[in-house]
Amino acid sequence: MARINLLPWRAERRKLRQKDFLGMLALAVAVGVLASFLVVSWYSGRISSQNARNEFLKGEIAKVDIQIKEIEELDKKKNKLLARKEVIEQLQANRSQMVHLFDSLVRTIPDGVSLTSIKQEGDILTLGGRSQSNARVSTYMRNLESSGWMTNPDLNIIEAKEGNPGLPYEFNLKVKLANPNAPKEGEEAPSGTAAPAAAPAAPAAPAAPAAGGAAS
Repeated sequence: MARINLLPWRAERRKLRQKDFLGMLALAVAVGVLASFLVVSWYSGRISSQNARNEFLKGEIAKVDIQIKEIEELDKKKNKLLARKEVIEQLQANRSQMVHLFDSLVRTIPDGVSLTSIKQEGDILTLGGRSQSNARVSTYMRNLESSGWMTNPDLNIIEAKEGNPGLPYEFNLKVKLANPNAPKEGEEAPSGTAAPAAAPAAPAAPAAPAAGGAAS
């Protein structure tokens, strides 16, 4: 009976399997390297794209910061202009009130009374003068109360003084400045009407000529 030696065939088969395994392993390594390269390239592209976006955003933020500074400068200029406008409006209101105030001072002085000094502290006006009698001062105080531009007259001093026989009494009284055009409490001021403001201190005292009549 003939015998067949299978050992060389088996060894050859084993070699083929080893070769196939090594080929598969090399292919797997190549695929892994390629996949790693693709992943690294993709992430590198994403990083580069994100860096470009970051640089763009930095540039835009810098532009916005410049615009914000310009807006802040414009706001400062606007506030200065508004402050100047408010001062001008206040001066105009005070000027108008001063005209009415001095007009009221002239109209309210009765015969036999002469003013010698005017002093202002806030909304309080101190009037000094001379009169023929106490009754003349009382009349003057009533006139001040009814003028609308001055209220709450308060007589501080009245006494007889020598030196002016026609006006022997020297007086000193205080009044509070008011504005008859100001809205009452709970009402809104009409457009163009300035709120009452204290007039600037009068530098000189207007004097009304004393009447030559006898004291009442």
